[in-house]
Amino acid sequence: MFPSSDTHFMSRAISEAKEALEKDEVPIGCVIVCQGRIIAKGYNLTETLNDVTAHAEMQAITSAASFLGGKYLINCTMYVTMEPCVMCAGALFWSQISKVVIGARDPHRGFIDKGVKLHSKTEIITGVMEEECSALVKDFFKSKR
Repeated sequence: MFPSSDTHFMSRAISEAKEALEKDEVPIGCVIVCQGRIIAKGYNLTETLNDVTAHAEMQAITSAASFLGGKYLINCTMYVTMEPCVMCAGALFWSQISKVVIGARDPHRGFIDKGVKLHSKTEIITGVMEEECSALVKDFFKSKR
């Protein structure tokens, strides 16, 4: 089982995903935590901003770097409801984030099965609140069909 802090922060990421859902965006959300405190959060804004790079992870990485006053997210953890895509994985690699906690895997667009690696010191955990995270996206796309 996962530590209660992982489920607590993933719940906060799910709240961000629900914000995206309210804007008719793909419901993916994330938070970045440093020293037990949320320092950044984000959700998909690709439709709202008409920007293919406006993924939840990119929003949060930019916000966290601004908060910390530097581009590296060492000693930070990202909690994200869906496995990041290759673009977001690249940004996570360059940020040198210490840990990424993923709710649901994305076998079609996620970075893991594409062979993309994060920074060598980045720890990756998958499956935290997986069913709830996965249901958000599945239900969203079912409603679009």
